[in-house]
Amino acid sequence: MLKRIHHVAIICSDYGRSKDFYVHTLGLKVVREIYRRERNSWKLDLMVGNEYQIELFSFPNPPKRPTRPEACGPRHLAFAVDNVEQTAEDLVRKGVAVEPIRVDETTGKKFTFFQDPDGLPIEIYEA
Repeated sequence: MLKRIHHVAIICSDYGRSKDFYVHTLGLKVVREIYRRERNSWKLDLMVGNEYQIELFSFPNPPKRPTRPEACGPRHLAFAVDNVEQTAEDLVRKGVAVEPIRVDETTGKKFTFFQDPDGLPIEIYEA
Protein backbone atom coordinates (compact mmCIF):
# COMPACT_ATOMS: atom_id res chain seq x y z
CA MET A 1 0.00 0.00 0.00
CA LEU A 2 2.56 2.63 1.08
CA LYS A 3 5.74 2.64 -0.99
CA ARG A 4 8.02 5.25 0.62
CA ILE A 5 8.07 8.69 2.21
CA HIS A 6 7.48 11.24 -0.53
CA HIS A 7 8.43 14.43 1.30
CA VAL A 8 8.76 16.18 4.63
CA ALA A 9 7.15 19.63 5.01
CA ILE A 10 8.79 22.24 7.25
CA ILE A 11 7.29 25.64 8.08
CA CYS A 12 9.87 28.29 8.88
CA SER A 13 9.62 31.70 10.55
CA ASP A 14 12.23 33.49 8.40
CA TYR A 15 12.22 32.21 4.83
CA GLY A 16 15.51 33.80 3.74
CA ARG A 17 17.40 32.55 6.78
CA SER A 18 15.98 29.02 6.49
CA LYS A 19 16.53 28.86 2.72
CA ASP A 20 20.17 29.84 3.25
CA PHE A 21 20.56 27.18 5.98
CA TYR A 22 19.03 24.30 4.02
CA VAL A 23 20.64 25.23 0.67
CA HIS A 24 24.05 26.62 1.62
CA THR A 25 24.77 25.13 5.04
CA LEU A 26 23.27 21.68 4.46
CA GLY A 27 23.87 21.64 0.69
CA LEU A 28 20.40 20.54 -0.42
CA LYS A 29 19.57 21.06 -4.10
CA VAL A 30 16.78 23.45 -5.09
CA VAL A 31 14.19 21.73 -7.28
CA ARG A 32 11.78 24.67 -7.55
CA GLU A 33 10.83 27.83 -5.70
CA ILE A 34 7.32 29.23 -5.86
CA TYR A 35 5.74 32.34 -4.36
CA ARG A 36 2.06 31.75 -3.65
CA ARG A 37 0.64 35.27 -3.64
CA GLU A 38 -2.83 34.23 -2.41
CA ARG A 39 -1.25 32.82 0.76
CA ASN A 40 1.64 35.30 1.06
CA SER A 41 3.79 32.18 1.23
CA TRP A 42 6.97 30.80 -0.30
CA LYS A 43 7.35 27.09 -1.10
CA LEU A 44 10.84 25.77 -1.74
CA ASP A 45 11.25 22.16 -2.92
CA LEU A 46 14.62 20.66 -1.97
CA MET A 47 16.25 17.36 -2.93
CA VAL A 48 18.07 15.23 -0.39
CA GLY A 49 20.35 12.95 -2.40
CA ASN A 50 18.27 11.56 -5.25
CA GLU A 51 15.30 10.21 -3.30
CA TYR A 52 13.51 12.37 -0.75
CA GLN A 53 12.24 15.87 -0.92
CA ILE A 54 11.84 18.56 1.71
CA GLU A 55 9.19 21.22 1.21
CA LEU A 56 10.18 24.44 3.02
CA PHE A 57 7.22 26.78 3.56
CA SER A 58 6.86 30.31 4.85
CA PHE A 59 3.59 31.64 6.24
CA PRO A 60 2.84 34.93 7.94
CA ASN A 61 3.05 34.57 11.74
CA PRO A 62 3.31 30.77 12.11
CA PRO A 63 2.80 29.50 15.67
CA LYS A 64 5.87 28.45 17.63
CA ARG A 65 6.94 24.81 17.68
CA PRO A 66 5.85 22.88 20.80
CA THR A 67 8.57 22.30 23.34
CA ARG A 68 10.99 19.58 22.55
CA PRO A 69 11.81 16.78 22.61
CA GLU A 70 8.73 14.96 23.85
CA ALA A 71 5.87 16.98 22.30
CA CYS A 72 3.28 15.06 20.25
CA GLY A 73 3.92 15.00 16.52
CA PRO A 74 7.13 14.55 14.57
CA ARG A 75 10.13 14.53 16.89
CA HIS A 76 13.01 15.30 14.54
CA LEU A 77 14.33 15.02 11.00
CA ALA A 78 17.19 12.54 10.41
CA PHE A 79 19.66 12.38 7.53
CA ALA A 80 21.85 9.38 6.71
CA VAL A 81 25.52 10.26 6.26
CA ASP A 82 28.61 8.20 5.49
CA ASN A 83 30.74 9.73 8.22
CA VAL A 84 29.16 11.41 11.25
CA GLU A 85 32.46 12.90 12.51
CA GLN A 86 33.28 14.50 9.14
CA THR A 87 29.75 15.81 8.63
CA ALA A 88 29.68 17.25 12.16
CA GLU A 89 33.06 18.94 11.57
CA ASP A 90 31.78 20.41 8.28
CA LEU A 91 28.70 21.78 10.06
CA VAL A 92 30.78 23.29 12.88
CA ARG A 93 33.03 25.00 10.28
CA LYS A 94 29.85 26.54 8.85
CA GLY A 95 28.89 27.90 12.27
CA VAL A 96 26.37 25.23 13.29
CA ALA A 97 26.35 24.12 16.93
CA VAL A 98 26.48 20.32 16.98
CA GLU A 99 25.87 18.13 20.03
CA PRO A 100 28.49 15.56 21.08
CA ILE A 101 28.51 12.41 18.95
CA ARG A 102 26.79 9.41 20.52
CA VAL A 103 26.53 5.72 19.63
CA ASP A 104 23.15 4.03 19.13
CA GLU A 105 23.17 1.24 21.73
CA THR A 106 21.01 -0.97 19.52
CA THR A 107 22.79 -0.62 16.16
CA GLY A 108 26.26 0.54 17.19
CA LYS A 109 25.98 3.42 14.66
CA LYS A 110 27.17 6.96 15.44
CA PHE A 111 24.75 9.88 15.45
CA THR A 112 24.35 13.44 16.68
CA PHE A 113 21.95 16.36 16.56
CA PHE A 114 21.91 20.04 15.60
CA GLN A 115 19.09 22.52 15.00
CA ASP A 116 17.75 24.49 12.06
CA PRO A 117 17.18 28.26 12.44
CA ASP A 118 13.77 27.65 14.09
CA GLY A 119 15.06 25.07 16.56
CA LEU A 120 13.87 21.99 14.64
CA PRO A 121 16.06 19.11 15.83
CA ILE A 122 18.00 17.52 12.96
CA GLU A 123 19.90 14.28 13.33
CA ILE A 124 22.78 12.95 11.26
CA TYR A 125 23.00 9.17 11.47
CA GLU A 126 25.79 6.97 10.16
CA ALA A 127 24.56 4.91 7.21
